[in-house]
Amino acid sequence: MNYSTKEMQERVDRYISQFKEGYFSPLSLQARLTEEVGEMAREINHRYGEKPKKSSEEDKALSEELGDVLFVLTCFANSLDIDLSEAFEQSMGKIETRDKDRWTKKEEVENE
Repeated sequence: MNYSTKEMQERVDRYISQFKEGYFSPLSLQARLTEEVGEMAREINHRYGEKPKKSSEEDKALSEELGDVLFVLTCFANSLDIDLSEAFEQSMGKIETRDKDRWTKKEEVENE
């Protein structure tokens, strides 16, 4: 199923809203996000880096780790009343302007 960022935020909010505790504080969410990014980094290092897994460690799907990061990031945005679509648009506008000539474009390489 494909979700828009709005649908993702709404689904996460419906899930979190059923619990008395609600969203964690921003500091706790930052810690959770750091933890999830660390788990993703560990999986990437095992697959593509120089650190093989121990024989006792099971494989985790990289998509699952990325999904965990996305969930916590969505909780973070919801808890601070940030629209992820708007945040993404602001970021892309900045990146597309600031970095438009930073790297070699494919058509430049092909025409050389």
